[in-house]
Amino acid sequence: MLSKELILNALRNVQDPDLHRDLVTLDMVKDIQISSDKIFVNIALTTPACPMKNKIKEDCIVEIKKVVGENYTIEVDMSSNVTTHRNSIKEKLLPGVKNTIAVASGKGGVGKSTVAVNLAVALAVDGAKVGLIDADIYGPSIPLMLGVNEKPKMIGDNPNEVQLIPVEKYNVKLMSIGFLIDENTPVIWRGPMASGAIKQFMSDVLWGELDYLIFDLPPGTGDIQLTLVQTIPLTGALIVTTPQDVALIDARKALKMFERVNVTVLGIVENMSYFIAPDTGKRYDIFGNGGGRKTANEMGTPFLGEIPINPLIREGGDSGRPIVIIDPNCEESKKIFEISRNMAAQISIRNINQPLIPKIEILNS
Repeated sequence: MLSKELILNALRNVQDPDLHRDLVTLDMVKDIQISSDKIFVNIALTTPACPMKNKIKEDCIVEIKKVVGENYTIEVDMSSNVTTHRNSIKEKLLPGVKNTIAVASGKGGVGKSTVAVNLAVALAVDGAKVGLIDADIYGPSIPLMLGVNEKPKMIGDNPNEVQLIPVEKYNVKLMSIGFLIDENTPVIWRGPMASGAIKQFMSDVLWGELDYLIFDLPPGTGDIQLTLVQTIPLTGALIVTTPQDVALIDARKALKMFERVNVTVLGIVENMSYFIAPDTGKRYDIFGNGGGRKTANEMGTPFLGEIPINPLIREGGDSGRPIVIIDPNCEESKKIFEISRNMAAQISIRNINQPLIPKIEILNS
């Protein structure tokens, strides 16, 4: 006799390819309904940006058909319940935020902010609840790159308890020092003031419920960066580089910095990887080839993907329209969506396999 238990046992043969456990063990099977000619199953993935969503769905149908034959219509609904990074500091500062991700680079000029913006928007397009903090206090670029001119609203009658409502664009909640000062006014602050501002962006902003809060960090691995990664309770970090050796050397330094403060490195992204000539279709490796993947392999961290050069990316950054919005079906956008989904998968792996991060000790040297 056909039963829910029979279907459940069939689904024990379906593994999440990233987590390497079956769907039943992972508690992903949320509902099973059986009628005279139809079987409905709801599978809740660990992220709406799961890169293996279609494969998991197909595997479910195959395994169910093995036990019920061809007489039933099988419908598999894919929902999501994003895994949460358990951290007491994060839960105090950001009670509704499930995961915090730093986008970093060892040096400037590698397109870190461009990557951060496009990844945030790509995750939102996939259905995730996303926030983005412009943590580059001295060179805020998020207002320009997302075309935002408005200032965040404030609520609260007591001046000491005023909170900011983040600006929203493309379904991404945003906060930047650039929203609060004139665009021609330089920020001339010492390190503690900068890190204090970032802490206020966490504690004094009403972020609400978010699956991912992304921090666009300033480039480099100096005192400011070290202070910030010790202030922000991070789920993990993503490192952006370009293929040439000078960028890769600094990417390794950034990776070592995160390792030193016990922050999981989710992976490396190689930006400006190559250029495809629109008239001939010929590929040009302007800055070299394969450096990001090689560095990831050497450092034992995932390689999340490579983003080609496309003038539309630059134009989108200047006009406030990310390329994943301008042309979501172009090669570059497809690569960015692939990277965002790979990053989301790495976050799920990290949360399920390592539910707790060691307490970060302040470094004095």
